[in-house]
Amino acid sequence: MQPVSVSEITNLAEYELERETWRPQVMALKDRRRIRVGGHLTFLFENHDTVRYQIQEMIRIERIVKPAEIAHEVETYNELIPAEGELSASLLIEYETPAERDLRLRELVGLENHIWLVVGDLAPVGARFDTRQISTDRLSSVQYLRFGLSPEHVACFPQGARLVVDHPAYREERLLSPAERSELSPDLA
Repeated sequence: MQPVSVSEITNLAEYELERETWRPQVMALKDRRRIRVGGHLTFLFENHDTVRYQIQEMIRIERIVKPAEIAHEVETYNELIPAEGELSASLLIEYETPAERDLRLRELVGLENHIWLVVGDLAPVGARFDTRQISTDRLSSVQYLRFGLSPEHVACFPQGARLVVDHPAYREERLLSPAERSELSPDLA
């Protein structure tokens, strides 16, 4: 998948004009790419358009106008774009109250060793987390991860896949629907 280029990023004034029509389209895209596993983990599978949207929104919120700063945002967010044979996701760990969130994020330490993508009857593919976000005493509520699939996994993905979490403090799994697999399959090309 092609990374976002600086030339695709519109200036603040132009973005404000296009945002009104583009934002609903991206929100619909994100809805199709959002997969909830159990009551508290949501995987938002990223692609070129979701990442470009995040960059534009960050530039808008922080009022970034300097070319070097825009280039830095593009470089940073491009890390979320999957390479060939990969799926890339932002993982949102969601609990209602700050107290519960703090407790659960401590209980979920080690989660990076307990998330799997199971494709058909092939060996499970473990998630690779961004290690810059890993702590020994508490998780961040947003994690970035990748699943690197073999050519055999890629070929079988459209027929069936599920996300599995087997952490001692959180055990859930979710079968991906045909529509979800159809949405994510182009990411693997």
